Amino acid sequence: MKRFCYIGVLLLFLLPSFARAQHHSNHAEATDMADQFVTNYDSLLNSYVINKYAASTRRHRANINADYAFDQIPDSVISRRLQSLHTIIPMTYNSEVRSYIRMYLNRMRGRLDVMLTLSEFYYPIFEEALARYDVPEELKHLTIVESAMNPQATSRVGAAGLWQFMYTTGKNYGLEVNSIIDERRDTYKSSDAAAHYIHDLYHVFGDWHLAIAAYNCGPGNINKAIARSGGKRDFWQIYPYLPRETRGYIPAFIAATYIMNFYPEHGLHPKRVTIPLRTDTIMVERNMLFHYVNKYTGVEMEELRTLNPQYRVDMIPGEGNSYPLCLPTDKMNDLILWADSIFLASEDSLSRRTVAVRPAAPEETRPAVSNNHRNTRKNSQANAYHRVRRGETLTAIASKHGTTVSKIKKLNGLKSDRIREGQRLKVR
Repeated sequence: MKRFCYIGVLLLFLLPSFARAQHHSNHAEATDMADQFVTNYDSLLNSYVINKYAASTRRHRANINADYAFDQIPDSVISRRLQSLHTIIPMTYNSEVRSYIRMYLNRMRGRLDVMLTLSEFYYPIFEEALARYDVPEELKHLTIVESAMNPQATSRVGAAGLWQFMYTTGKNYGLEVNSIIDERRDTYKSSDAAAHYIHDLYHVFGDWHLAIAAYNCGPGNINKAIARSGGKRDFWQIYPYLPRETRGYIPAFIAATYIMNFYPEHGLHPKRVTIPLRTDTIMVERNMLFHYVNKYTGVEMEELRTLNPQYRVDMIPGEGNSYPLCLPTDKMNDLILWADSIFLASEDSLSRRTVAVRPAAPEETRPAVSNNHRNTRKNSQANAYHRVRRGETLTAIASKHGTTVSKIKKLNGLKSDRIREGQRLKVR
């Protein structure tokens, strides 16, 4: 059974990062969201497919007067535009929403082609899932706020995928998450689970704003905010009692909805790319290692990982199950031709006897440290530093060493994200 999709363009581009909000009351909330958005943006920037295909991409230059131009637009105009949208969810307009619209326009101005191109692929998938659970279509814009439409996005607290599911919530809604596979990163399955979860939250709270807020911070925090407000059940009335990030979540969602509908009114005319990378998806029912898919089809390992983000250890655990494998269309015949060899080689590798590991000796009887152990310690100390290579970014370096950009900047006294080739950075 096959699924056919055109997903190349969605991997050829970058998504916008947030700037800090100008309005003082939600400055901290916007900064937090901006930090996570930058992380997701850089993650996509450093992916294999971006580096391979993005050379043909052109982007618009940001208009340096964008903020000034937006500031000249009266509140009544923005409010009227929002109210003209045919949405079930109320598009409330206030100073917080205006701050987020301004923030989007500041950074998206040169990258709107990216967002529109990604939406052309993702939105039909989201819309189908949302309609299946009778959830308003406009909630497709939540993924802009959640993940920058990056299926590889992972938050500081462990939420993953386009819809940023936490581990427990994902499991509760049928997503398989273990050491080998993480279906929170599967576009189709995570979209279905997200629509189902939002549907359930609406039936708990009976209000779409509260349901969306609960999606962000959990129903328990919404119930606490309702109790602290004296029983009020309107988002803007319980606003002061919500977690800081959630206070900016609804305004950011409304702002994203506005931008995706009214970008031409702000002088944005994105140039769209029309030649996608064609891919096919085939269902696999036996164990398959990416190493042998690479060996027999020639698809590079990083491309395999990019096209199949749900597999965590370069393996499809197909024994007794059925899982999708996505490949470039021109490589699908090679996969079919060499399928038996790939399966046999994979099974042979997986069935080899593992090496027994003896438990560590008690501290008092543990042997003296050998030269090998000293060398290991020496190597560990060496790994505390990183020599910057050409084209590397702080995000890529942080990901490689299992740390964060902010920690690297703090360790090295950096005040910006700029680094130079050959620079020696402390990473631990």
